[in-house]
Amino acid sequence: MKLIAFAAGLAVSTVPVFAQEAANVAEPATPQSQPMQVQRVAAAPAVVLPANTEIVMSMNDEVTTKGKTWSEGDTFNLSVVQDVMLGDYVVIPRGSRGVGRITWLTSKGAFGKSGKMDVEMEYVEVGGRRIDLDGTYRQEGEGNTVATIGGVLLAGVFAGFVTGKSGRIPKGRELTART
Repeated sequence: MKLIAFAAGLAVSTVPVFAQEAANVAEPATPQSQPMQVQRVAAAPAVVLPANTEIVMSMNDEVTTKGKTWSEGDTFNLSVVQDVMLGDYVVIPRGSRGVGRITWLTSKGAFGKSGKMDVEMEYVEVGGRRIDLDGTYRQEGEGNTVATIGGVLLAGVFAGFVTGKSGRIPKGRELTART
């Protein structure tokens, strides 16, 4: 008797589940009578980008030592040039925003001294998260050392007016960074 009661209870407890599934599939319910259904969605796989993954970035602005437009510590924007893939997945999409910083800057000067700067690529933003980057770049203007030497020999003190050229990283220049 206990066995029959247990089997009957099991049958009764499973019937509503099958009936509910059949009701949802066979006949659409009205919004008031349809129970809220929760659908389980598979989570995206956790992706870890390997260290030293190369990312090509493009300058969004021109950075130059000319004038007083840029200073040490200023940041500038970059864009990812091509999708960074891990297997079949795009981990960092093309066009993602990156940020760089000027770490050292000196303007051109007298006696043929050229302008120089060091910049560092700091991070790229993907889906509201920052991915730290490691990438440095040095840009120097062309000096006028030969003109300065000739000026000192021919013009003496006036050679101090011969200056070098400003360092310049043009908009669109591609720089490489690593994760």
